[in-house]
Amino acid sequence: MRVERLSIPDVILVVPRRFEDQRGYFAETFNAKRLAEVGIDLPFIQDNQSLSRAKGTLRGLHCQVGPNAQGKLVRAVRGAVWDVAVDIRIGSPSYGQWAAATLTANGGEQLWVPCGFLHGFITIEPDTEIFYKVTGDYDRDAERGVMWNDPTLNLPWPIDGEPVLSEKDKILSAFADAFGWFPA
Repeated sequence: MRVERLSIPDVILVVPRRFEDQRGYFAETFNAKRLAEVGIDLPFIQDNQSLSRAKGTLRGLHCQVGPNAQGKLVRAVRGAVWDVAVDIRIGSPSYGQWAAATLTANGGEQLWVPCGFLHGFITIEPDTEIFYKVTGDYDRDAERGVMWNDPTLNLPWPIDGEPVLSEKDKILSAFADAFGWFPA
């Protein structure tokens, strides 16, 4: 397993080793002991999967606050996404900064998004499926989000034109409203 700390060291790209032969490949996609060695040492309590049919589908920027804040280990099981994590932890030296990676089914890359980060992705291939493990229970009342095109963040989404958004994602808050969601 190859592990790479991104521009924000708490955001980690994990690339499982693949063993290939004429049949295809085998990969160990989760190993609690190995992940704990690099600082991902929280219990995963739920698995989620989403399908985005259209290229240019954007999901995010989302988080949960309070006792059900979620860390996420995200990977593409079909297709590809540009995946981004934005630090909203008050007092963090990287507050308001982001780290991103391209996750592909062919490459098997995974992104660790810790608690205290907004998370979002945009599909760069049609019919993309994302699978992610989370560390907290889903809590509708704890859901928060920031608009994808907030000018303060100025994220370089790899898209021409407007993304495909859910109705919920069309009315998310400004980044300034996220201040205090994850106090020091």
